[in-house]
Amino acid sequence: MRSIPALLLALCLAACWTPPSSSSSSSDKASDQPMNIVLIMTDDQGYGDIAAHGNPWLNTPEMDALHDESVRFTNFHVATTCAPTRAGLMSGVNCNRAGAWHTIGGRSLLASRFTTLASELQSAGYATGIFGKWHLGDNYPFRPQDRGFDEVLIHGGGGVGQTPDAWGNDYFDDTYFHNGVPKKYEGYCTDVWFEEAGDFMKEKVEKGEPFFTYIVTNAPHGPYHIADKYVDPYRDNTEIPNPRFYGMIANVDDNIGRLRAQLRDLDIEDNTLIVFMTDNGTSSGANLGKDRHVTKGYNAGMRGRKVDEYEGGHRVPLFLRFPKGGPSPAAHDELTTYTDILPTLLDIVGHPLEVDYPLDGQSLLPLIQNGEQPELNDRIVVVDTQREELLEKGKRSCVMMQDWRLINGKELYKLKDDPGQRENLISTQPELAGKLNEAYEDWWRQVAIDSAMMSRIIVGHPAENPALITAHDWHTETGSPWNQNLVRAGQVHNGYWAIDVAEAGEYLINLYRWPPGVARQFAATVPSMPAVPGGDGYKEGVTINPQNAVLKVGEKVLKLEVAPGAEAISKVVYLLKGPQDLQTWITDEQGVTRGAYYVSLELLNSK
Repeated sequence: MRSIPALLLALCLAACWTPPSSSSSSSDKASDQPMNIVLIMTDDQGYGDIAAHGNPWLNTPEMDALHDESVRFTNFHVATTCAPTRAGLMSGVNCNRAGAWHTIGGRSLLASRFTTLASELQSAGYATGIFGKWHLGDNYPFRPQDRGFDEVLIHGGGGVGQTPDAWGNDYFDDTYFHNGVPKKYEGYCTDVWFEEAGDFMKEKVEKGEPFFTYIVTNAPHGPYHIADKYVDPYRDNTEIPNPRFYGMIANVDDNIGRLRAQLRDLDIEDNTLIVFMTDNGTSSGANLGKDRHVTKGYNAGMRGRKVDEYEGGHRVPLFLRFPKGGPSPAAHDELTTYTDILPTLLDIVGHPLEVDYPLDGQSLLPLIQNGEQPELNDRIVVVDTQREELLEKGKRSCVMMQDWRLINGKELYKLKDDPGQRENLISTQPELAGKLNEAYEDWWRQVAIDSAMMSRIIVGHPAENPALITAHDWHTETGSPWNQNLVRAGQVHNGYWAIDVAEAGEYLINLYRWPPGVARQFAATVPSMPAVPGGDGYKEGVTINPQNAVLKVGEKVLKLEVAPGAEAISKVVYLLKGPQDLQTWITDEQGVTRGAYYVSLELLNSK
């Protein structure tokens, strides 16, 4: 629970930005309503992928304006990939503790025992909406509608075109999941997220409800699909590694401008906090050499990019543009992290948090309000890159304290003197290196306890019956067909799903090559999707003509009948209540065995 002084500070801060008396409807509306929150997070955009951070080629006037008008955190760090950052942002605990240290493989699920920012704001009286990329689970109890969001419009998995997404999506005129139901939308994905978020906010303003709007673009994550008009300004510049990547950012920038214009039109800009951040280092704004230093592009002088333990992998922008009367624009270089978002926002709105586990983040409200927060001076934060079925101690780790960085326990850098991390000082600073290594050991002991708890998809629950599970969430050490082109290519891999049977009873279990609703026989082929709109597919898909099938659930091992020409291989199975592992084996006419890429489980009768 927050301390009484912190709560009083929140109330004082709220009073500070209450707009002054005025005859305008804007002031009346703002003073009558709690502060709204809009949190925008882009995907794979790094610290250097903004003009205001010195990028000499990229044009981002709206992001630059937010930069200039905001309280900025210049030493702010997230996880090094997508789902891990989202897990820590939503929960306030480190991604490894939260159960989401990977982007696939059943290790991108935010453990249900942790509360979320959306749930807490919902309980504080906010209408909550998410628009874009969730990437913390596509099945109950991990979906956004299970974790505190009233309004949900998302694609599936970690990106448009991944295995849990609606089949055939390519960024344009796609089908997304609206409150769990597939619905077709016209337009480019980023435009859709912002437009639908705008409609949500307009509706809440008309009803007099405060809102939390979470706009989470899949851009500029690959594949790099974007209209040519956004690419053309960058196409002929040989210094830019990927003009399409910049074009996708330019489109996001345009949408931020339209969103801010809408806030003004709705007379709520003076009562809305805008938060802007990104989820990891750049994916395509800089090319790197073997030593992870930039060889082409711009990365704000940092070493590394997405997935790297070096600075460029996890240092990203964080802007908080406060309502009228709030804290003035300023830059803070204290060490801050993605797990600070939840406690900070809850402190700002004056909502006490009561949980039975420690947070890894802390409220930055004292720093925002007073310009200093002494306890951050000696703070130690750990970031690592796992991307494994099971966590590996010491793997791709960075221990941070102020501007010191201990990399993998073997390299020590002082960023103030060496922002590019070129001079390893570990031999000259053995005591400091020892202190940071000891901090890592303490951190690892805490992480190991939480990470040992398996997050399981619940089947047979009224919230999702039937449940469609996908190979994206296979637990495996060999790989999985996590996107639809790998499904088309008939990738030869297998793994198990960690499930929890809500009710004992008879279940209809269907094994699919193609997702249900596509209406294709198991043995059908489908060409790959093009790399860019209008391009040619990569190649014709691979035929999987099943000859036999095996299903294992818990201790049951069952051979299933394969009907020629069918879309699914089906079996009614009695399942016991409780946690179980489920795996399938499909053997084709060439004798090659794979897992079923999609499996549905429907409770028919509980007994």
